[in-house]
Amino acid sequence: MDTKIKRAIISVSKKFGVVDFAKKLVKSGIEIISTGGTMRALKAAGVPVTYVSDVTGFPEIMDGRVKTLNPAIHGGILAVRDNAEHIKQMQDNNINLIDLVVVNLYPFKETIAKPNVTLAEAIENIDIGGPAMIRAAAKNFKYVTVVTDPDRYDEVAEMIAKNGEVSYDFRFKLAQEAFAHTADYDAAITKYLSEQCK
Repeated sequence: MDTKIKRAIISVSKKFGVVDFAKKLVKSGIEIISTGGTMRALKAAGVPVTYVSDVTGFPEIMDGRVKTLNPAIHGGILAVRDNAEHIKQMQDNNINLIDLVVVNLYPFKETIAKPNVTLAEAIENIDIGGPAMIRAAAKNFKYVTVVTDPDRYDEVAEMIAKNGEVSYDFRFKLAQEAFAHTADYDAAITKYLSEQCK
């Protein structure tokens, strides 16, 4: 089973360290797909990047609410690589594999910590596509690497530079971290909304 990393999607709210990480990935021969603000930051730094809309064939719409929720993205993440029917369906639908998912979420906690934040502002900072990609990649950790913590960038980049892939055990650990990340995020949203309902 080939778990070499050839293609990554990067979509982060916290941009710290992401440009250097992306440069290391490109140096290792990895194609990068990206969205909105992340794509602009990478392009500005001279990192070659493919816009997500060029992959999906669909524009970012509804003020960016809908951009990665597309079979061209989720099929590429969720495909079982040693399932011949999955691979055939990918080929039939012009879907390419995505081996690395680098996502951190809209700053919900930071937003609600601001004084006088409105309910509408808080709700706009509830990420939808990000958690979906994180959970898809974490579910498929047998084949896909998911990175939600910028502190992992150097370690992941070094592994890829050395071996072309991330080890199974480390993919498993990153998947556990990813589910913890989305669980904490959802817990913060739940707590905030319950307080508004009182």
